[in-house]
Amino acid sequence: MFGIVSSNIGPHLQPPPAKVLLDAGALTRCRHRVHLDTAHPEQVAGIREDSGVRQRQEAAAAKREAVREMLMATEPDRWVRVNPDRSLRVQSEETLAACAAGVERIWGAVLPVELDTGRKGRSEILLRDPEGEGYIPVIVVNHKVTDPGRGAIVSDLHAWAPREDDARKPRSQVRDQMRLAQIHRMLERNGLAGSSLLAGAIGYAADCIYVHDLSGILAEYDDRFADRLAVARGELPTVPSQIGECRSCPWWPGCKEQLTAVHDVSLVASGSRAELLRAREIRTVDALAAYEGEPPEEWVGPPFADAVVTAKAWLAGVPLVRRFEELRVPRADVEVDVDMESYQEHGAYLWGTLLNTDGVSMYRPFVTWDPLPTRDEARSFAEFWQWLVAERDAAAASGKTFAAYCYSRSAEDRWLLGSATRFAGEPGIPTVAEIRAFIDSPQWVDIYQVVSDQFISPNGKGLKKIAPVAGFSWRDEEASGEASMSWYRQAVGYDDEPDLSQRARLLEYNEDDVIATKVLREWISDRAVHEVPLASEL
Repeated sequence: MFGIVSSNIGPHLQPPPAKVLLDAGALTRCRHRVHLDTAHPEQVAGIREDSGVRQRQEAAAAKREAVREMLMATEPDRWVRVNPDRSLRVQSEETLAACAAGVERIWGAVLPVELDTGRKGRSEILLRDPEGEGYIPVIVVNHKVTDPGRGAIVSDLHAWAPREDDARKPRSQVRDQMRLAQIHRMLERNGLAGSSLLAGAIGYAADCIYVHDLSGILAEYDDRFADRLAVARGELPTVPSQIGECRSCPWWPGCKEQLTAVHDVSLVASGSRAELLRAREIRTVDALAAYEGEPPEEWVGPPFADAVVTAKAWLAGVPLVRRFEELRVPRADVEVDVDMESYQEHGAYLWGTLLNTDGVSMYRPFVTWDPLPTRDEARSFAEFWQWLVAERDAAAASGKTFAAYCYSRSAEDRWLLGSATRFAGEPGIPTVAEIRAFIDSPQWVDIYQVVSDQFISPNGKGLKKIAPVAGFSWRDEEASGEASMSWYRQAVGYDDEPDLSQRARLLEYNEDDVIATKVLREWISDRAVHEVPLASEL
């Protein structure tokens, strides 16, 4: 184990490090992680980054470079690029020199570190404020910054001119707001902040600058930064508590050991729900399992009764609990299990299917290995849809019932509808109405919903959590959705020559996913009622 400085779960206070510098990422990060990162950096220095985190970092770097090339190729004379190969000190000197010279657009800006305030930061772009003497920070991110709708303030990529867009609405991104606020404060420190209190973010689509008004968030930023800085300097105590971030945190094994030792309630009710329970003096799993009072009025999320059952199951070491005496799964004469693989927002490159009829199962993938985004995605999607419809129609013609299954349908639904929209009019592509009719029909069955309706699980309801309870295991020990992203980059040669072994690995992983769905639904139909205890029995 690593990352734990005490076997006690009580608050941790450490002598302040000689120097603390925080980027804005610390403001949306777990407070306890901020403490551990700054108090014991040597303990995580050599640890390999979580594969999902690493993949997101690589993808974000690729996005930034693609945006840089696009912008600077269009109007090269308007730009100065800070040399990224030089030291951070030299980069900050180059940034200040470019600002002093009144350069219109600066790429790769690095601001001088502030040893007294504890700030460090950089901005992909600094735009000369057309209405003042300072600069407007613009960051480049690899996520959406707007959604379809209206009311977002945007600017053209090549000319700063904020306007309301009647086709976009804002998508809240606190991490973007905190980063822009930190850059603004650092520009202020150097007398370079624009007078408008505006900033921008270029998102995944890279088709506009979404404009942030910092006037409404600077106070929150100041409070958050003061809190995290005090934590990092050892002036405020922190304790571990399970949250969503723990899944990819290098300190989690040690924190989990601590939490498990004291049966901390966050192990079964994480995040804000744990804070709410602690406020009611329900601090342990044991206390929650024994609780018989009214649910807290502020409780959100799954029913409070489920949390109590989850606590009882955790104490009993039971991975799954039945809600009902009987269990039901929609079944059919001809059954098809479906699992889709996508790469970020670029597209869905693989539709895996498992056809089950007359006791025989056959895996068939519909795939494109052209790097996404590619028009060949339309071909593979059309072939998948035509095959699925043919099997459905053949079953009907033979007087047989038909059902298609997936696990957690939101991603499949999104790419079914999105593919029909993006490739409308191309050969074999269904209409959005056809897709909608299918996914709204009883022939499209979400096994995740079946599990959610009939079971309670203390360890989560993901396929890789639930299918092993039914006796299934993946052939690849590293199998996960996030790991598959890295495999895909190698499979199509984003960074080097295509690796054919990774293509085989992805197909095997996808095949295991559809088999897992089949094994799970058959287990629910045939054996789960005998193997899984009722909630009332705990």
